[in-house]
Amino acid sequence: MAARIEYKASVAADLAEIEPSTARRILTTIEKALRTEGMSGKPLSGEFAGLYRLSVKDYRLIHARTTEGYLVLRIGHRQDIYDRGRP
Repeated sequence: MAARIEYKASVAADLAEIEPSTARRILTTIEKALRTEGMSGKPLSGEFAGLYRLSVKDYRLIHARTTEGYLVLRIGHRQDIYDRGRP
């Protein structure tokens, strides 16, 4: 059974800031890696402990595991993704 992938509402704004072709590549990677391959990504530490990251070129996706699958919390450039105050 495929994992369920949900997105935090603010992810739409994150994707709007990214070039459309790159945003499509990120979404395709999310679907492939999380839904079909069941990869969870690399565990994060510090203030992000309990969350995971998935890399797509220069972009990072921060997500959490849920009982039904995954919740995508934030998508952004690797230089900006870990700024305080978010996900």
